[in-house]
Amino acid sequence: MSLSSYRFTGATALLTGAASGMGEQMAYGLAARGCNLVLVDRDADRLATVAEVVRLARPDLAVDTYVVDLADLDSLEAKTSAILARHPSITLLINNAGVALGGNFRDLTAEEFQWVQDINFRAPVALTRLLLPTLLATPGSHIVNVSSLFGLIAPPGQTAYAASKFALRGFSEALRHELADQGVGVTTVHPGGIRTRIAESVRIADSASEEQTRAGKAAFAKLLTYPADKAAEQILDGIARRKPRVLIASSAVTADLIARLFPTSYLTVMQRLSPRGTRKRRAAALR
Repeated sequence: MSLSSYRFTGATALLTGAASGMGEQMAYGLAARGCNLVLVDRDADRLATVAEVVRLARPDLAVDTYVVDLADLDSLEAKTSAILARHPSITLLINNAGVALGGNFRDLTAEEFQWVQDINFRAPVALTRLLLPTLLATPGSHIVNVSSLFGLIAPPGQTAYAASKFALRGFSEALRHELADQGVGVTTVHPGGIRTRIAESVRIADSASEEQTRAGKAAFAKLLTYPADKAAEQILDGIARRKPRVLIASSAVTADLIARLFPTSYLTVMQRLSPRGTRKRRAAALR
């Protein structure tokens, strides 16, 4: 079934991770396009601020907030039921919330590894399962799962994060094929280096020293340069056009291409192409 463009005006979207970063900017962008909002986040204060900004700009829209910790999977069904009781006609689900965890696999505890999987993968799967009957009831509905650059490539020190984002990518692609003839579209998003608060909240393995933790967060923050508002607009444009994949920033586009061309050696190729790798080769040539 060929789906027409997604119509935001008058629709209702459930958006997770709505209190900051891309989620906050998507909330503003959805409202600007006339979409009613169900905003979900664990940060009650920031979430309330985002909702207030939207209400002031678009008093004609319905905007509700729900404080939810997606790591608490046991409570997710009850909270989703409460949302659906109030908003029975949700036609857009955006699984945007996510957490980051740095550290080599041997240094991560089982609890740390599972925490990332619960929020980044199991929660989006659970929300999709709980909302799917509602989405299927309205042909033209849409699901968005925000994966990552590290759902395209898997560098060292990112076993937990990459595992969750590759899993979300696989789930999304299979789901897209399953729902293709049932009137529901699916978009997978792969952002690269978006300027959000994730650098502040990134978790480093508990076994790391204070200095390692500080250095790890600083290095992560340097990667985040792409504006969140620009990324949000690209995602919303992708939804409107029913794009199966949205790659955001040149880092994601380049990584996707290199991983396709060099599926087992992409990391080596990327290191050689990096400015630092180029400087090393020039220095070696001069010796």
